[in-house]
Amino acid sequence: MSEESRVLPGAEPFYFEGNSVGILVSHGFTGTTQSMGPLCEAYAKAGYTVCGPRLKGHGTHYMEMESTTRQDWKSSIEKGYKWLKERCDHIFVTGLSMGGTLTLYCAEIHPDLKGIIPINATIDASSMKDAIHGPRFIDGIGSDIKKPNVSELAYEKTPTKSIQELILLASEVETKLDQITCPILLFVSQEDHVVEPINSQNIYERVSSSNKEMITLKESYHVATLDNDQQLIIDKT
Repeated sequence: MSEESRVLPGAEPFYFEGNSVGILVSHGFTGTTQSMGPLCEAYAKAGYTVCGPRLKGHGTHYMEMESTTRQDWKSSIEKGYKWLKERCDHIFVTGLSMGGTLTLYCAEIHPDLKGIIPINATIDASSMKDAIHGPRFIDGIGSDIKKPNVSELAYEKTPTKSIQELILLASEVETKLDQITCPILLFVSQEDHVVEPINSQNIYERVSSSNKEMITLKESYHVATLDNDQQLIIDKT
């Protein structure tokens, strides 16, 4: 059975052709496009061309994810960028958590981007290093959400091999932050149980962008795109 035929309902990629402004939207580590669905739908409703790719190894089974690498995740984002580039004159990128890391990666290699919006992005995942010396799979990290009765479609287990790839990806992106010059709007949750808020502060201080802003989300945890500040993120974006 192919990976594509086993995609979980709600984890499918999002494509919408609108005007000449494109928005590339990335979900996070062990998560799915479901976490970014409300943003994708809002951008599409506003008339933008929107691409929300499913990162390779995500939205199927955590054992599938175990066989993928950070290069696969970069490639998934690159395909989305190429899809938008063929249709749009201007491209923006936004992403949650590791999707925010991939957003920064895009800005580092595509200086033509008109702007980026990282949401609770990570550039230092070293706090997870201890986990890579543990069992093959650990408990999942999804659904860190303050809003009652809301859950994230994410893996119930996390491959420790994938954690190692995340650590390396974050480290690679962190070393090139000064290469980012496009406008940047950062969202950071005041209380986040997955990614330490200091990550966003460090990003803000180290990018070379002359146009930069950081907004603190006071009513959301890590998965802010599904949390109480969802509309604020949409409106400010």
